[in-house]
This record gives sequence, C-alpha cells and structure tokens, in this order.
Amino acid sequence: MRAMRIQVAIVVSVLAGALAAGEIAAAPVKGQQNGALTPEQVRELVERLRVNQHRNDTALAEYERQERRYAWKHDEQKTITEDKTYRVVPTGTGTLKLLLEEKGRRVTDETYKKELRELERVLQNALNPQESRQRQAVEKWERRSRERREMVDAVPQAFLVSWAGREPAPGTGRTCVKLLFEPNPKFTPDSRNEEIFPHVRATVWIDETEAQAVRVEAEITRDIGVFGGVFGKIYKGGTFLMEQARVADGVWLPSRYEFDFDGRRFVFPFSVNETTEITAFRRVGPPAEALALVRREIQNGARPAAANPSK
Repeated sequence: MRAMRIQVAIVVSVLAGALAAGEIAAAPVKGQQNGALTPEQVRELVERLRVNQHRNDTALAEYERQERRYAWKHDEQKTITEDKTYRVVPTGTGTLKLLLEEKGRRVTDETYKKELRELERVLQNALNPQESRQRQAVEKWERRSRERREMVDAVPQAFLVSWAGREPAPGTGRTCVKLLFEPNPKFTPDSRNEEIFPHVRATVWIDETEAQAVRVEAEITRDIGVFGGVFGKIYKGGTFLMEQARVADGVWLPSRYEFDFDGRRFVFPFSVNETTEITAFRRVGPPAEALALVRREIQNGARPAAANPSK
C-alpha cells in the first residue's frame, strides 16, 4: 500500500513540475478567447516551468520542513484516525523523519534527543560515501532520481495537453493558467512507473509570472494493477492533490498532498484517505552543513515546536 501511495505521489509531482520538454506544448490549445495563450506562449511557459522544476527538485534536497500527516474516515465528521507531525531533514540520499507530535502530544525531550542523535549519525555517514551501506544508499538514491527523470521525460509523450482558461487556483486565490492533461492513447510505457500514466488525467494550475505549478488535481480513470493486478490494485475514481508554495526566490516546494483512493493488496481491501500539510521550510544545505547545524542543536538542547499544530 505504501509503495502504491509513493508511486502515485511521484506521478502527481511529475505532472506538477515536469510537464517537460517542448513536445508537450505542441498539443492543441483550445480557443483564443478570454486572453488565452497562443501555442507558442504555452511552449514558452512550459519550458520555463520545466527549468524551474528541476531547480525546485535540486533545492528540495537541501530544505528541511515539517510535515503534519493525518488519516481520516469517509464519514460526516471526516474523523481523524491518525495524526502525526514530523520534522523532515534531507540526508543526501533521502530524508529522515523526527517525530515531533502525535495526536496533539509532543514527544518527550528524551525521545527527541534520541532522534536527533540518530540524525547526527545518518548525516555523519553521508560524509563517507565509500562505506558499504552508505554506498548502497547512494546507489538507491541515484536510481530513484534517475527513475524520476525518466518519468519526467516520458510526460510529453504520455499526455495530450489543452488550454482550459485562466482562473484563481482553488484554495489559493492566486490567478493561474489552467491546463488539462489527458492520457495519450498512442503512448507505450517503457517502465513499471510509466504504466500509471495511461490511467491518470490531471488539471494543473500554473503561476504565469513565476512559471511554477501551484496546484495539481489528478484522478484515476482506470484501475491500476500491480504486476497485472496479481499483487494489488488501485481502483478507478481515486483522487490525488498536490499544492506548491514559494519558499525562496525562484524556489517552490510541495506544501500539501491529499490521497483519497481505495484498492486491494492481494485479496485484502484497503482505503487510503490522508492529508499531508508541509510548513516551516528551512534551508539546511548538503549533509556537511546540516550536520553542523544538528550538532549545535544537540549542544544547545534546542528542539523546534510544531509549526503546524494538530487541529
């Protein structure tokens, strides 16, 4: 189930940021009414978006943040069943999550200090890339990064893009260019990750001035099977949302994810209904800089308060 969630999250983030390469902008732009962009203007906007998103991806590896993740039921009250807030710190080969709060209760100082010591150890290991386990971590990170780039490169062939207007992005009030992404029936996936594309359609709101994706709404239009549906399946009708926020000049990072879908693992049904709110962005730099910062925190006995406390 976690693997499925990660996979669809990658699709949403790729759609948000990588609508990459000139070919995708060559898809027909419907109409020129109400100040619609011309095809050439769409190409220029999408190219700027592609360049900016690569910059965002690089920056994300040097920014810590806080994530409040909560799961909820489909009832009238939208009852929360799980609620945790983490401090998420980049480690050079991914991130490490330090639990700050669970269901409104802060973890003890002793628990947090142990988490901070573990973060120190992980960052220290990152400075020795030739050590066996660290080398494996680097290889895994590089493989994941390569897979993301490959998905980005596949987007122009996987989707047909059309103009849908200019309007405030829902929940933000920021006026954006709105584009629709529909699966391209001629697309043939080259990898298991790309096999999701024909099952997804999305609406993307783009800040025209900064050429950054503000909001992505995606919907599963056909069941997504894992290894042909033998190991599991995500059912048609599931929805996914991602929002991005400006955190520095030229840098926009994900500020919200929502997953709402049903499926099964083997023969066992499951539901994923969860939201992640991301705040308190702070640049900590590569592992060497982050390690110095963490060691100062250990020495000073400091710990952050939850920037996005439980509601």
